[in-house]
Amino acid sequence: MAAHFGIDTSILVRLATGDPETGFQYAVRELTKLVERENAEVFASNQVIGEAYIALQHHYGVSKPDARAALTSVLKSGLVAPLNGAGAFAALEAKTGCGLLDRLITDDYQRADLTTLTLDRKMAALPKARRL
Repeated sequence: MAAHFGIDTSILVRLATGDPETGFQYAVRELTKLVERENAEVFASNQVIGEAYIALQHHYGVSKPDARAALTSVLKSGLVAPLNGAGAFAALEAKTGCGLLDRLITDDYQRADLTTLTLDRKMAALPKARRL
């Protein structure tokens, strides 16, 4: 049976930016060993994806569209997959309505069979979300 791992934000940011280069190379090398030699599966949670999205913008000056594209690229690379699968990709690909973090929050609550309560009109328009 394959081992399963969840990464933290620092790893996802390294993979998305390649910075610092030594940290990037180390992360790629070690994740590749896990995936190829140990047949492991490595995942990024919605929280990690959201934190990385913010870090890319605030610490690296990456635009929102470029941050989404970088995260999508990493999550489709074969080294790391989104823990919530298609829901995370749908959130990353959405261009209108509420923001990525609101979509990731709602996705997490949906997985727990909860309705998201919000004061935000755009977020309330998502499936299984309603305005308080």
